[in-house]
Amino acid sequence: MQLYTNTQIENFQNETFAFLEIEEKENVLTLSLDRAEKKNALHPQMVHEIAFALQYAHQNSQVWMVVIQAKGNIFCAGADLKAMMGMIEENNSTIPMPQNEVLIGELFNKVNKPVIAKVTGDVYAGGFFFLAGSHIVLAQDNVKFGLPEVKRGLFPFQVMASLLRVMPARKVIDWCIRGYNLPVHDAAQYGLVTQVSSAENIDQDLKIIVEELKENSPSAIRLGLKAYDAIQPANETHKLLLKMLMETIGTADGQEGLKAFREKRKPVWTGK
Repeated sequence: MQLYTNTQIENFQNETFAFLEIEEKENVLTLSLDRAEKKNALHPQMVHEIAFALQYAHQNSQVWMVVIQAKGNIFCAGADLKAMMGMIEENNSTIPMPQNEVLIGELFNKVNKPVIAKVTGDVYAGGFFFLAGSHIVLAQDNVKFGLPEVKRGLFPFQVMASLLRVMPARKVIDWCIRGYNLPVHDAAQYGLVTQVSSAENIDQDLKIIVEELKENSPSAIRLGLKAYDAIQPANETHKLLLKMLMETIGTADGQEGLKAFREKRKPVWTGK
């Protein structure tokens, strides 16, 4: 899906990003989530910035791969719950509004360049869009992975769909309905993580992966990933799943879960 016009993409270098730090160097586009004070929670404009950057990577022949990393000790805590409730902070982002609705679960499918996630902080909820959408996930050995939505009266609908592309279905369901933290080595065993590295070695391990990819034909890789996307089962569910998430938020349990989270107390469920 074309979210931005060619003219908008051509102006990429002149735009101001409020939630991402961008570096383009030696055929690698590096996106650093830059909202550490908010645990890199997904603000709506942040999602637009990610979409804009990924479309730029797709269209620019000089970008051979994308690295996604994050500042702070939380890689991404998922959706910004305050923003979901309409409390959206002002920012200085100049990224234009997209032509169509951005569904983050579908953003990574059309890049057709290797996307590498360098994970040095904990990941929760919607943060797994980055891991499930990447082709290579390099994770530090001390990070935690959690799906706590059910403990807050919600459910990770879209995340579930994305995880099902890379993990066994039974494990995904178990994780979603029980809401526990998954150790990084278990995540590697189930296919969510490609390689586990130490804090001391992760930068060097990333460099090795990048250099290995650079030795291969970027055109062949691009067409191969385009073919991979084409042979995946058609998935037009993210729009429906987003609707179901909003429906869940509107339930009594959903409201109670969000309220209890804000008030730092245990929720009282009614099943309504």
